[in-house]
Amino acid sequence: MIISASRRTDIPAFYSDWLMNRLQDGEVLVKNPRNPKRSSRIILNPDVVDCIVFWTKNPKPMLTKLDAIEKMGYPFYFQFTLTPYDETVEKRMPPKSEIMETFKRLSEKIGAHRVIWRYDPVMVSKELNIEYHLDAFGKMTDVLGDYTDRCIFSYIDFYARMQKRTKEMVEHEVNELNMNRIAEGFSTIASEHQLSLSTCSETIDLSPFGISHASCIDQGMVEEIIGCPINAKKDPNQRAACGCIESVDIGSYDSCSYGCVYCYATTSQDAVLQNMRQHNKKSSILIGAPDPDDIVTDRKAKSQKISQLTLF
Repeated sequence: MIISASRRTDIPAFYSDWLMNRLQDGEVLVKNPRNPKRSSRIILNPDVVDCIVFWTKNPKPMLTKLDAIEKMGYPFYFQFTLTPYDETVEKRMPPKSEIMETFKRLSEKIGAHRVIWRYDPVMVSKELNIEYHLDAFGKMTDVLGDYTDRCIFSYIDFYARMQKRTKEMVEHEVNELNMNRIAEGFSTIASEHQLSLSTCSETIDLSPFGISHASCIDQGMVEEIIGCPINAKKDPNQRAACGCIESVDIGSYDSCSYGCVYCYATTSQDAVLQNMRQHNKKSSILIGAPDPDDIVTDRKAKSQKISQLTLF
């Protein structure tokens, strides 16, 4: 079983104490996003959890906990989103210089191969034009190029819940011409740093620029980290263009306060603040406490390792 922590919120930035309690207790409850009266109980132990994939914009609060997670026997890697946008786009983020230093510290601690840089999403407007992105990507790659092996990027998709927040800044999704211009420029920069470049959930073919389609929860990467093959299937709950394998997400929507205007996991800041006030790091569920009337289903959990074989 692969644990995703989390596409729905930034657990490393805001909820690392809660996560440590869940790993130590050996289970977590996750509410069904479509039916909050139903929850799943998920067993957490290294016998069934093959790998944890952390998604974050700022793992600084978690850096001191990584040794303990490894000692508990949990393999992991990070999807680290780091863009050049300022507070008009990412409203409550720490300074980017500080986050870039955190990126470097994380890489030095766990290895560059376990820190994936996400330049995501790419938004194009009069201010955020092609030249802006090529300049920003080049400068960031100069800093981060020795601290990661791989960069994943994607172009913005207008989800219904975030269109109102972005319309004053970006009126349209990125057209194919600009997609190709950005891809070509990114590819040239990435090649100078021996940085592998992929797109996330994009249907456009950018292979002429040496850019592949990414699997962010990637079978090959998991197998490399754990040292043996796994029996994995494509995740049917993701978009058709997504190449990720199946995982179990333990996060909750509307619980990240960074206020990024492009975020599909946030309805409003009021909803976020209300949820964050209900958070208890000792609770078995991320937001609030379990309701005695909830219907709780034990989710089947088993390792996907093909234990007879080893890769190394």
